[in-house]
Amino acid sequence: MTSSAPPPDPDQHSADPSGDQRLSARERSELDKLRHRVSALEGAGPPGAGPPGVGRHHWLRSTGSVLLILLASLLSLLAVVAVWANSIVRDTDRYVATVGPLAGNPDVQKAITNRVTSAVLAQIDVEALVKELEQAAAQQGAPPKAAQLLGDLSGPITSGLKSLVSSTVQRVVSSSAFDTLWVDANRSVHSALDKALTGHDGGAVSLKNDQVAIDVGPIVAKVKDQLVSAGFKPAARIPAVHTDFVVFASKDIGEIKTYLRVLEIIGNWLPVIAVLIGAVGVYLAVNRRRALIGIASGVFVAMLLLGVALTVARAIYLDHLPPGASDAAAGAVYDALVKFLRASVRAVGALALLTAVGAFLSGPSRAAVLTRTGCRRSIGALRDVAMSAGLPLGAVGRFVHRYKRWIGGVILVVAAVVLFTWSYPTTAVVVWTVVIVLVAFAIREFLDAPPTEPA
Repeated sequence: MTSSAPPPDPDQHSADPSGDQRLSARERSELDKLRHRVSALEGAGPPGAGPPGVGRHHWLRSTGSVLLILLASLLSLLAVVAVWANSIVRDTDRYVATVGPLAGNPDVQKAITNRVTSAVLAQIDVEALVKELEQAAAQQGAPPKAAQLLGDLSGPITSGLKSLVSSTVQRVVSSSAFDTLWVDANRSVHSALDKALTGHDGGAVSLKNDQVAIDVGPIVAKVKDQLVSAGFKPAARIPAVHTDFVVFASKDIGEIKTYLRVLEIIGNWLPVIAVLIGAVGVYLAVNRRRALIGIASGVFVAMLLLGVALTVARAIYLDHLPPGASDAAAGAVYDALVKFLRASVRAVGALALLTAVGAFLSGPSRAAVLTRTGCRRSIGALRDVAMSAGLPLGAVGRFVHRYKRWIGGVILVVAAVVLFTWSYPTTAVVVWTVVIVLVAFAIREFLDAPPTEPA
């Protein structure tokens, strides 16, 4: 026998106290969000069904957003170079940290040894020294043949003298005293680097003949004292010598210094301008999450290009060294000068990549949803176990649940301020900041205890 009773009404069922009221507060909140999204999608209608001009308005916004994102990506490249140029010129500690390790580089030590040895030998008149020996031998009553024999020893004397001077210079350059001398000299003359970049000569760092050179005269004086102490008395007559060790040389240095000077002037503002332009580009976008992924990807690509450009520039620089220059020493100097620039490139690239990944995981893709759901359920299960064990969340849990979004925003703002105000963030700083942010979000999720409904 069939029943004549009508089928149950879905609306009636939802109004039953045993319906929505049996859902937890979190489930009701998620259900409300889903209903709101469905209503918004149904109200939007099919594509092209909107009021006249809406499609064109979206096209203009999208075009403007793309152009601003491209501009911000390009400016991010210039901003990294500008900050590096600004730090090299104005930050003495940064400059010393850049060139200080060169004192212990074997290739640089060898180049300085050769340069100082040549400078010292140029001040010693071997012929006059041989004549003095002949006169001394004659005064001591030596036979004429012995005096003549001394006159034929100019070649061996020159060779021995060169060996003596070279070994003395090498001992000076490889000693700890040279490290101190090198660092102190660079620290005291750091202000002259600005003159080198702006084209004004003077001080121990100068710009002459398309070269940035450091005067190693103090090293010559140190070698002179060592030679005198070793018993080579003629070294006392060596006058004060000013000779240069070339740090950087290029026929295009005049053009390079102009660019660096411009970047040095705008170094403090260009990063801010790049961030603001990127923010406006994201704000104008129809889909801001995708725009954030786009600008993060653009900055990452810009850092890759800058890294490749630094490698290519190194090869070009070494190919255009002046005759007689040491390729190994020049390469070591180049690597030292761009060391912190490379570190900044890696740090900004890592931050951009992590930002793109974070924006992707906040989206509606299946992988992102599964990742978020898995993390949320894992932390929720841990919270349930802790609460079952007697952990009272109480007012803290209710506060976090009520202001959950605001707390997440504060975490992101604090992380952004830390990275932006850090003097010279490295890749390690970026990674640890991201780790701390993830831990903070996990703690926020753990403390998110919605109020329980009365039985």
